[in-house]
Amino acid sequence: MANTFSALKRVRMTQRRTAVNRMRKSRLRHTIRAMRRLLEKKDIEGARKAFPKTFSIIDRAAKWGIIKKNTAARYKSRLTARFAKLVA
Repeated sequence: MANTFSALKRVRMTQRRTAVNRMRKSRLRHTIRAMRRLLEKKDIEGARKAFPKTFSIIDRAAKWGIIKKNTAARYKSRLTARFAKLVA
């Protein structure tokens, strides 16, 4: 167990950051899942409205380091491709 003041503080900070990161990753997953469900239901208007919010959360997750930049690009690319296929 940590026994210096700075080490104890780092433990507290790590716990807070872990909680925040867990919440952000959960929000990311829920948003992507909701977008995929809209695309599966062929709800074009709902998907069109959800697109900016979903992409924003994906981009922010990449910026915060929750996911890697290429992973974010892959998510956005696949969602865009599925949406384009639905619209066409």
